[in-house]
Amino acid sequence: MKVLSVNAGSSSLKFKMFEMPEEKVLVSGLFERIGIAGSCYTIKLNGEKITKEAVLNDHKDAVRILTLELINNHVIDSLDEIKAVGHRMVHGGDVYSSSVVITEDVKRKVRELIPLAPLHNPANLVGIEAFEQEIPSCVNVGVFDTAFHQTISEEAYLYSVPYSWYKDYGVRKYGFHGTSHQYVSWQMNKILGRSDTKLITCHIGNGGSISAILNGKCIDTSMGFTPNAGIMMGSRCGDIDASMLGYVMDKTGLSMKEVDNILNKESGLLGISGVSSDSRDIEKGIKEGNERCLLAQKMYVRRVIDYIAKYYVLLGGADAIIFTAGVGENSIEFRKQVLEGLKVLGVEIDLEANNTRGVLTKITTDDSKIACYVIPTDEELMIATETYKLV
Repeated sequence: MKVLSVNAGSSSLKFKMFEMPEEKVLVSGLFERIGIAGSCYTIKLNGEKITKEAVLNDHKDAVRILTLELINNHVIDSLDEIKAVGHRMVHGGDVYSSSVVITEDVKRKVRELIPLAPLHNPANLVGIEAFEQEIPSCVNVGVFDTAFHQTISEEAYLYSVPYSWYKDYGVRKYGFHGTSHQYVSWQMNKILGRSDTKLITCHIGNGGSISAILNGKCIDTSMGFTPNAGIMMGSRCGDIDASMLGYVMDKTGLSMKEVDNILNKESGLLGISGVSSDSRDIEKGIKEGNERCLLAQKMYVRRVIDYIAKYYVLLGGADAIIFTAGVGENSIEFRKQVLEGLKVLGVEIDLEANNTRGVLTKITTDDSKIACYVIPTDEELMIATETYKLV
């Protein structure tokens, strides 16, 4: 069965087509600058990368060109061969605890959740409607980033604020990156050959989150009501004392919206280093003797260690710690520093094994009390798997 995995952003459309259940990638690509001057798209097929300029006024144009490219490149002979499209959906609130077939009722509920994800949910809906029009014969499935975290208990997802805020306004921890955490925990259980496991999954990219997973179910995660909670990130601050906001607003005259923008886009590694939100630039700065880059890295590593230790206690131990996403998969030095900080838990790093990037690797010694792995994430495959199961 041919299944498309799609991630629609406000001005982009990322896709990958699989032959399921074989999990064979047939084609992948990205449409960029949709609705903006200079729009273009890239397609990867049979080891080749094709880049073309195109007028992309909206997502319908992108989907139309995508289907033409699939036919012209003989990936399919007819649109009827595409049986399903799985859509990455950022926010399902506490309404969706699993993936669902998209119906008019689902779209209505996702629209109602737009205040919780004002940038992402509208774009996700636009992507769905574009595929509904272009390939009316296929089934559309929503795979929610928040769904995997809906197994978290009330005592863990509630904030210690007036309970009416939760009941009336939906103020609670939702968590994000759920599709990635689900994928790497699923892969880890396959490696271990069992599902009764205690796992700590670390999705560390420009955005980052850490989850505690017991027997295949998430019991806590670091991101909260928004993605700007938990660990320090590329440009997000992570956990802070909320009372500082009023203080800074009084001192600077900034509005709440302006402060929120700073906390999301000018903080984290960027805010501390003054150099970049990219971990690679921070490591380069350290080599050049930049003290603020060194400080940013120390803070970054410490915040990650804090959450791993917290979840180790919550789980009552750990069978494995997994690193994934851009930094987790590729930064040798970052992983080394984190694992050295976990030595008190009996973690013993294998320096030679850790000297790899972007490949599935066990990075601890055989006598390490906790096995630590790098597992490259594949959210598109997780979306295709969830979609295939439903269809």
